[in-house]
This record gives sequence, C-alpha cells and structure tokens, in this order.
Amino acid sequence: MFEQLWLIPLGFVAGILGSIIGFGGGTIIVPILTFAGFSPTLAVSNSLFAAFSNSVASTVMYAKQKRIEFSLGWKLGLIAVPGTILGAIISSDLSPEIFKILLALILLSSASYILLNRKIKEKPLDVSRMLLVFSAGASFFSGIISSIFGVGGGIIYVPLMVVALGISMKRAAPTSQFILMFACFSGLIAHSMLGHPDYYQALLLSIGAFAGGILGARLSLEIKETKLKIMVIIVIVAAAIKLIIDSTTDIF
Repeated sequence: MFEQLWLIPLGFVAGILGSIIGFGGGTIIVPILTFAGFSPTLAVSNSLFAAFSNSVASTVMYAKQKRIEFSLGWKLGLIAVPGTILGAIISSDLSPEIFKILLALILLSSASYILLNRKIKEKPLDVSRMLLVFSAGASFFSGIISSIFGVGGGIIYVPLMVVALGISMKRAAPTSQFILMFACFSGLIAHSMLGHPDYYQALLLSIGAFAGGILGARLSLEIKETKLKIMVIIVIVAAAIKLIIDSTTDIF
C-alpha cells in the first residue's frame, strides 16, 4: 500500500503542468505509468481520474480569475461525452498503431503552427457555422482520444482554440480544463463500468493532481504568453514523439 504513495507527487507535478497548459496531466502520467509496468487500460483509466480531479480544481480557480469561455466550453464538453464512451468501449480491443502515427502528425502540425505564428490575434467567438461544425467534430474526436490514450483531450482543445478560433493561450488553457471536466468524467465512468481502474491508485493520483491544479492555476498568472506557448509546444511534441515510439514498438 505505502509503496504506491509515489503516485501522489506524480499526480501533483502532472497536475501543475496540466493546469497551466490545459492538458490535464495525462501526457505525463500515462507514459510514466506505462514505463512502471502498468497495463495500457489501467494506466489510461487511472489517468482519467487524475485528469478529472485536476480539471475540477483548475476550473474553480480559473473561474475566479474569469478566464474561461463558458459559452464555448460547455458545448464542446458535451459533444466530447459520446466520444469518450466510444473510446472506452474500443480501448480494450483497438490496435492503434496507425491511429497513433496520424495523431502524432496532427499534433506536430499544431505545434508548428503555434511556433511559426508568434502573434495569433484573439478574435470574437462569433465564428462561421463551418468552423463551429469543425470544432464540434474535433471535440468528439478529442473525446475518443482522451478515453483511448488517457492523455486528456487538451492536446486537441488547446491547439483548436488557439489555431482555429483565435483564442489567446491565457484563455484557451482554462477553457480546456473546463471542457475536460465533461470528457474525463464520462470517460472514467465508462472505464469503471468496464472494470479498468485501480481505485486506490486513482485516488492517490487524484489527490496530487487536485493540489497541482490549484497551484498551477495560480502560477499561470505569472507566466508570460510567449513562455506559455513554448510550454505547450514542448508538451505537444513530447506527446507526438511518445505516440510515434509506441506505434513503432507495436509494429516491430
């Protein structure tokens, strides 16, 4: 029992970073749990509990700071729910090698766009119907990703809001955390019904992630937009590299 207490600081560190950049922390938790010998479904389901805890704490803090686009967030969050359920159902049987490679390419493209466009101007959320349809589809897709890989849909939501919708990084990350409450909650329920998580491990991760979410939201106020973009790029690229490594390992 006590030998698993290291999961608390893991959740804490992942929660800080997840809160600041809006990714939920799964991009850190899942790889480390995998390296520690956890099965894919166990690592993913435990990570979703931590990501939900992190998103709740972060959302409370960000709401006080008035940095969440609630009108957009709840719509994308609800659309992600059926995606997370579908992802949980197929997670046990899916062979995701090609899927991982395609997702990695999408992430690298998003990182490149953010890097090359240093001045992405914030614009009104009154976007075209086509763009809203695209955003809805991306949210559903993100829900599937979140539930299959446990990395949190923020790896799609943040680039989507910054690149497609023109929302500043200072508002995109908080809004992403609000969306993740919907996606992670439905995902963890679906995985629980399938018997995937270890609730004690999930609890330890969640305790750390909750505390990390509070601290991360406070620290985000002191981080400049440029530095925040760099952090997002680093995490996106790291997630892409992890996906590529996983896919090639599975193939060979």
